[in-house]
Amino acid sequence: MLISEIIRRKRDGQTLNRQMLDLVMKGIADDSIGDAQIGAFAMAVYLNGMNRDEAIALTESIRDSGQVMRWDDLDLQGPVLDKHSTGGVGDLTSLVLGPWVAACGGHVPMVSGRGLGHTGGTLDKLESIPGYDVTPPDATFRQLVQDVGIAIIGQTGSLAPADKRLYGVRDVTATVESIPLIVASILGKKLACGLKTLVMDVKVGSGAFMPTPEASRELAEAIVAIGCGAGTTTSVLLTDMNQPLADCAGNALEIQEALRLLRGDGRNQERGDGRDSRLYTVIRSLAAEMLIQSGLAASAEDADRRLDRALDSGEALERFSRMVHGLGGPADLAERADHYLAAAPVEIDLTATDAGTLNAIDTRELGLAVVELGGGRRNAGDAIDHRVGLSQIAALGQAVEPGQPLLRIHGASRADVEAASHRLRRAVTLSDAPTEAPPLVHAALRQQDLSGPRKSEETQ
Repeated sequence: MLISEIIRRKRDGQTLNRQMLDLVMKGIADDSIGDAQIGAFAMAVYLNGMNRDEAIALTESIRDSGQVMRWDDLDLQGPVLDKHSTGGVGDLTSLVLGPWVAACGGHVPMVSGRGLGHTGGTLDKLESIPGYDVTPPDATFRQLVQDVGIAIIGQTGSLAPADKRLYGVRDVTATVESIPLIVASILGKKLACGLKTLVMDVKVGSGAFMPTPEASRELAEAIVAIGCGAGTTTSVLLTDMNQPLADCAGNALEIQEALRLLRGDGRNQERGDGRDSRLYTVIRSLAAEMLIQSGLAASAEDADRRLDRALDSGEALERFSRMVHGLGGPADLAERADHYLAAAPVEIDLTATDAGTLNAIDTRELGLAVVELGGGRRNAGDAIDHRVGLSQIAALGQAVEPGQPLLRIHGASRADVEAASHRLRRAVTLSDAPTEAPPLVHAALRQQDLSGPRKSEETQ
């Protein structure tokens, strides 16, 4: 069948079957389809949507456009599982979650990405560590997943190659905001890793990828339905991003925070402002969901016992250290983090000019300030300054007095810090009235929670 006829069918609102979608994705992957036809296909889907069966078929076609990992030849002693987030500011959950779940008996082949827009990227954070290789040979990746239980790397050219090219065209043809295309892009890459279980962290709030809570919920429901329909047990936690998840944002700063949490220092006793317990609670909620959905834990209570044991024994930190060393980083990172993780030469506090309670944070603006400091990319290929970022970020509901720090800016120069401070001051709103922080976990969605196809799968 001609590609133009498949595009015509979708343009006219008809349904595409798996064979048609396989032809399109194969053509995208092997470059036999030009960008014009890719753009026309994406726009047809954007305008007419897809029903649930179509969206599942599209996801499977992207998954199968390249290598699909198999693990049955390694005689693994636990399930293959993973977590993925729609991205946020100060969201370092993967760095802690992967080793923690591995220490509980899971095998986590985590293929992560770089920063996108205002959101930080797991790979950029890991590249703060000298020598860490995010593109190792397949044999090294598989060996670490088998022996250590965790390896966090970047997407290889052989995994879901159709997605990389399709996304690039979507980005310049105003077709990014399509639920079927978003879900197929996320799940196509993840399911190509041969997962049995996937837990998604979909953000809600001012720093979220989706613009409204309703849109985040639609995306979450579509992910569960399509992931399960494609044969992988999939669930979603909707978590809050109305403020940074950690009290820091920036690559090396977040590695330091991950190490602190893996040492067990994040549980309810730090600083008294709730910031660390907030981060710890979200990570623990995701970890428990992974253990329960994969069968590693029989109940929430069992998951709690396993997670406590893995953290208290030091096993979770050891798994992280072994992963770092196995991918070319220093063996003693956990013991000598200050030696290996570079610090910014200029640190200046942004202080409150008035008394009040912090009642709103434009989290997206905080993320863009990190990019402005050099901690993210304005253009593809830009170099990252891993030293820069923000720390000691005040929490929603926190009372401050004039002159009290709202956050600390880490920059390469005083000029950079002063430029970022103007953006940051606009991102923070104080009030005379007390403010209550939103819930950490807004909802949990699993297959049994879905009542049937929703609008999100039938329209853009």
